Amino acid sequence: MDEERLKRHDLTDEEWQRLEPLLPAQNVHGARWSDHRTVINGVFFRARTSCTWRDLPPCYGNWKTVYNRHRRWSLDGTWEQILDGLRAGCDEAEGEDWTVSADSTIVRAHQHAAGARRAPAVDIPQRGPVRITSG
Repeated sequence: MDEERLKRHDLTDEEWQRLEPLLPAQNVHGARWSDHRTVINGVFFRARTSCTWRDLPPCYGNWKTVYNRHRRWSLDGTWEQILDGLRAGCDEAEGEDWTVSADSTIVRAHQHAAGARRAPAVDIPQRGPVRITSG
């Protein structure tokens, strides 16, 4: 794959400047970490293409490094903190008049949210052999 073609979807310098202050400090474990920007670009590439981790192009570094950081940040809440920080910046830029609207034509409930009971009702007999008694 042409490396120039891959770079067109990577973080721009402006995007990186907004994102960098929200990231964890480098060199936390005493060992040299791969650059956050390179790893995040690798995570974005994988999300965009749905490729396997092992098929990440070499320009994003070792696939295992990208996978491990993505997993660690997913488990410890780092991605949520980053998103919250970016959202806060958007809210401030829009001011008091900023609102969110959800169009009900695109909001879908999961199939199991259609009102089915979570546990069997007490008044419904359990399945099993039916006994007929004559009276």
